[in-house]
Amino acid sequence: MRLQATPQFRMASTPRPEAPTPSDKCRQKLQKLRVFFVTEEDPLYVIRFFDIFFAEYPREEIDISGITIDRPFHEPIWETMRRVRVLYGFWGFFRQGLRFAGARLRGRSIESLAASAGVPIVTTRSLNQPEFIEQVRTIAPDVIISVAAPEIFKPELLGIPRLGCINIHSGRLPTYRGMMPTFWQMLRGEPAITISVHRMAEKLDAGDVLATRLFAIKRSDSLDRVIKGTKCEGARLLIGVLRDLRADRAQSTPLDMKQASYFSFPKPKDVREFRKRGHRTL
Repeated sequence: MRLQATPQFRMASTPRPEAPTPSDKCRQKLQKLRVFFVTEEDPLYVIRFFDIFFAEYPREEIDISGITIDRPFHEPIWETMRRVRVLYGFWGFFRQGLRFAGARLRGRSIESLAASAGVPIVTTRSLNQPEFIEQVRTIAPDVIISVAAPEIFKPELLGIPRLGCINIHSGRLPTYRGMMPTFWQMLRGEPAITISVHRMAEKLDAGDVLATRLFAIKRSDSLDRVIKGTKCEGARLLIGVLRDLRADRAQSTPLDMKQASYFSFPKPKDVREFRKRGHRTL
């Protein structure tokens, strides 16, 4: 017992605090990346993105802390139906209606996919309501991701995540800003769709680009095939961007807004020109 009280023993029992090792610092830095999705309910096209993402994202690196699934376009259902009728024509509208009804009857939805993947679903009537803003702030995601989100993010929402908000856009920026970029690239004779992952800013489709990927367009192609394909490839592109953000190796390229243009939803004359080019919508 006396030996424990000797000066030599006391000196050995009070070691200096150890400095963090490089591996400790690495573990502290590379925590799971917390992501929050904002999207719209679409059982035909946008759902293809989540089919791939939920199946392939690295769970040891990325944690999906929630998802908000909004209604498309934020407009009356008759207005959405009018848009679909213009784009696909009478018979195409009928076929899309059957596909939509079939998906509903099978219970196929982004909400059911998210529930199956164990992703918390956060509901709201508007992305910019103060109650929703506070709820997302409490969740504290590192990144908020827009996948066809039907509302513009206001500054309060944009400012929440520490790594910012990012968007998936199926068009080369800033040339193909706006709605239905896949349609407009096919109409204009582009050889490929440019899928872009970019940072979100207060101005629509104007933030720095983080990554791009090409999806080839056939000489005579269908909008249906191309949209489905770009949704799947967009999911894989996003996974790579998120891994880069987590590892602090993401690089961004500012847009030259002198090259910017903006497209709205196609009109009947645009759809006629689309078909003259040899493409079809379905």
